[in-house]
Amino acid sequence: MPETMLTFTHVPQSQPDKRTVADRRADFSEIYRDFASSQARAQSSRCSQCGVPFCSVHCPLHNNIPDWLKLTAEGRLEEAYEISSATNNFPEICGRICPQDRLCEGNCVIEKGFESVTIGAVERYITDTAFERGWVQPVRPRIDLSQSIGIVGAGPGGLAAAEELRRRGYQVHVYDRHDRVGGLLIYGIPGFKLEKDIVVRRWRLLEEGGIKFHLNTEVGRDVTFAELRARHDAVLVATGVYEARDIGGPGAGLRGIVPALDYLITSNRKGLGDAVPSFDDGTLNAGGKRVVVIGGGDTAMDCVRTAVRQGAASVTCLYRRDRANMPGSLREVQNAEEEGVHFAWLSAPEAFYGNETVTGVRAVKMRLGLPDASGRQSVEVVQGSHFTAGADLVIKALGFDPEPLPVVWAQDALETTRLGTLKINPRSFQTSLPGVFAAGDIVRGASLVVWAIKDGRDAAAAIHSYLAQTEFAIAAE
Repeated sequence: MPETMLTFTHVPQSQPDKRTVADRRADFSEIYRDFASSQARAQSSRCSQCGVPFCSVHCPLHNNIPDWLKLTAEGRLEEAYEISSATNNFPEICGRICPQDRLCEGNCVIEKGFESVTIGAVERYITDTAFERGWVQPVRPRIDLSQSIGIVGAGPGGLAAAEELRRRGYQVHVYDRHDRVGGLLIYGIPGFKLEKDIVVRRWRLLEEGGIKFHLNTEVGRDVTFAELRARHDAVLVATGVYEARDIGGPGAGLRGIVPALDYLITSNRKGLGDAVPSFDDGTLNAGGKRVVVIGGGDTAMDCVRTAVRQGAASVTCLYRRDRANMPGSLREVQNAEEEGVHFAWLSAPEAFYGNETVTGVRAVKMRLGLPDASGRQSVEVVQGSHFTAGADLVIKALGFDPEPLPVVWAQDALETTRLGTLKINPRSFQTSLPGVFAAGDIVRGASLVVWAIKDGRDAAAAIHSYLAQTEFAIAAE
């Protein structure tokens, strides 16, 4: 073992420095500073190079993490980038937004007393360095094939599939309803986690590689799904899930109670320089307001931290379970608490006060009960524990469901599951329609960006296999 490794016994864990809370609250720039080269090498050297790397096992992409940590520790950054990018189309994005505390870092075999290796920040450092030094180049297929693939959705799953298919030489066309590439990467995730020039940089690189983007193009409005199928040899559906789950109860229809994605898209568009009437008239602007966010996932964390930066008078997060049982990243909770967010744990909304516009949320305290069928502790109401949280803006961050695509696209033969997601053959990624494939959240439900990338890569391989078999069958006739 090289002397540069196994230093976890005397080198402490270190994350990149954060900007001060006052600075963070004042803008939407990323909160973490860049690793210096010496810091990245030192943190990489803490890897134990274990025989069973659980960090890789628990990464959806099965990234070869110990390999690129070792190369980084030895100063061989170009090789580290080659290893990192071999399994991940967008390592600079995953290094910023993946919940490493629940995935790779959370499964590091180094004893907790020594603290896990700082994997995400090193991944970001490797790829940012690769971009700075010109090592990241657009895809250049060795041959161009005549077959074309249409991809519906320019989010992480669709983009990963597009790059993989273009690498094999196919003519790739990506259709998206928005005016920019990236999906939730550009419109859903705030800049303090992922600055938008990072996404735009990838977009331009994909265009240079020959991928054609058709923006402001909504399937079912600007082009029919039948036309897409006729236009391309195969179609991949990677639309994601955008239908916000709602909340009932008295007063749920009052003005000022809004879906999380509407709020985040408005904020991101404003940050991108767009004219956004719903922000400027105050409808989706938290400035000066008492904000209550309902939910405990990463989207809820994005909302509370966005409200802080918009100058909210106060920001409260209502979540019906406790801190240990919330689905969002605990690292994001810590960041939110540092920035002044109040968390009302074990609290659930029951009703909303106000005449025409919301003025408060009536909530009740909860307690954890016995595990349910999923193994997760159930929640029970604590009788007589009602309280009121004043609110001028209530943001619902309760998760997302798929749009009814068979109805929207007039494709009755497109089968869905009982949850409304598209039904596919898990081996071939093919839907009930021949030559139509699906991947990402539209298949698995709302999930992580890293899972969308994984699904996009696997779907691209399945499409390649399908087209190769089709060509063979035609040639044999």
